[in-house]
Amino acid sequence: MTRKSRRLILIAACGAVLALALGLILSAMSGSIVFFRSPTEVAAQTVAPGTRFRLGGLVKDGSLQRGPDQTVDFAVTDTNATIAVQYRGLLPDLFREGQGVVAEGTLLPGGIFRADTVLAKHDESYMPREVADALKAQGRWQEGKGMVDKPAAAAPETKTGSETKTASETKTISETKTAAGDKTLGQRSER
Repeated sequence: MTRKSRRLILIAACGAVLALALGLILSAMSGSIVFFRSPTEVAAQTVAPGTRFRLGGLVKDGSLQRGPDQTVDFAVTDTNATIAVQYRGLLPDLFREGQGVVAEGTLLPGGIFRADTVLAKHDESYMPREVADALKAQGRWQEGKGMVDKPAAAAPETKTGSETKTASETKTISETKTAAGDKTLGQRSER
């Protein structure tokens, strides 16, 4: 064997070992990767029951129910769809209705999300990046303004006193949440 052929064999063997090591690392990491889903994606049944993922959105106003033994039921919404969530444990101090939340867990066959981890916002202006991206894609979140009731479009103007405001500036988030426009997936369990 010549010196050149030995060098090529050594380089090929090192490349094969590196490729094998990279394959093993990626295989090990694939089991720990958790994907983010919005309530709209979950309601559209794009997620199979038993799948582990992160559910992000806003805690729906009036949905928080505390049960015995640190059990908590609440709903996560992205203003298009709402998913019922069950959680057992202590909630973060900053957890509140109407604020951003990311819950990690699995979807049960009945459409209820069982969370084993709940992450809340950092301060009043914080929105989890995944949640903000999903709401931006729907046209319901604007940087600097936060939640908007409808996708950005030319809204009709209304007069209030001596100033003129668009309809989107005068509505509050609570006014935009109607029973007709809010689909709930799953029923709350009675405890």
